[in-house]
Amino acid sequence: MKKLRELYRPIEKNFSEYIKVDDLHEIYFEESGNPNGKPIVFLHGGPGCGTSPDCRRFFDPDFYRIILFDQRGSGKSRPKACLKDNNTDAIISDMEKIRERLNIDKWIVFGGSWGSTLALSYAIKHPEKVIGLILRGIFLGRQEDIDWIYQEGGASNIFPDKWENFISIIPENERKDLIKAYYKRLTGQDEKVKIEAAKAWSIWEGSITTLKPSEKVTEDFSDEDYAINMASIECHFWVNHMFRENMNYILDNAHIIKDIPTHIVHGRYDMDCRFIGAYLLSKKLNKVNLDITISGHSSMELEIIDSLIKASENFKKLYQE
Repeated sequence: MKKLRELYRPIEKNFSEYIKVDDLHEIYFEESGNPNGKPIVFLHGGPGCGTSPDCRRFFDPDFYRIILFDQRGSGKSRPKACLKDNNTDAIISDMEKIRERLNIDKWIVFGGSWGSTLALSYAIKHPEKVIGLILRGIFLGRQEDIDWIYQEGGASNIFPDKWENFISIIPENERKDLIKAYYKRLTGQDEKVKIEAAKAWSIWEGSITTLKPSEKVTEDFSDEDYAINMASIECHFWVNHMFRENMNYILDNAHIIKDIPTHIVHGRYDMDCRFIGAYLLSKKLNKVNLDITISGHSSMELEIIDSLIKASENFKKLYQE
């Protein structure tokens, strides 16, 4: 059996800053790795999850100039859990401001889950700025992708016990539209109700992200601050249909990015973001490597770490072409 690649050694950031992108939002970003290295930007999931120091460890710090940032309302960005002016195109605009602030001409874009949605949306809008894409756990943002997670008949059939906990706080007469029901609670004035809803939402999603049950994941997703950030921002995006009139936006515009080198890592048994999304996307791209792992959704599953490290190593060649 071959030895799986592991995350690179822990590293400290070179520096971090805030960039004020409008009258309300200040975006946290940081650089680590080689200041003169080849730029790669990490897009976190959620939306709303934020970054952590471990996000730096998918990349060779001697080769890459590693850029992390927390999207609007997420992580260290301010204001925390803010929904106002928080939408897909605004985050893409923030990425451009960060790229320009750092005097980066082009970069590799790395994103998982919602981060893959954002990476693809960014590349479609700014293909000339993208050297390559490394994507994990493809989420296309279609209504069927959202319904799979948040309406009965999808992941609920695989995790009926966890689903029961998710719907237990919503009265039966509101369960036909659980996203709307949760949004009402997550944006209401009752702080106790908001926290209860945020934790139920976050724990449900966390419970379906790994192939095998993980106490650490459950603990992380139970954290009150993390849950409020993720649940409120995710629900905000889903109730607003990703802020796209056409929810098939990525597949319909994939021709724009068909010649950008792309490496997709997707767990065959991903119950959060179904493999069909990665498969359909791969069929529309000319320069794609589809790496199917025997795993679930989480970026911290050993097989996925191995495949993502392999991708970041292989992509070094892009800078030599």
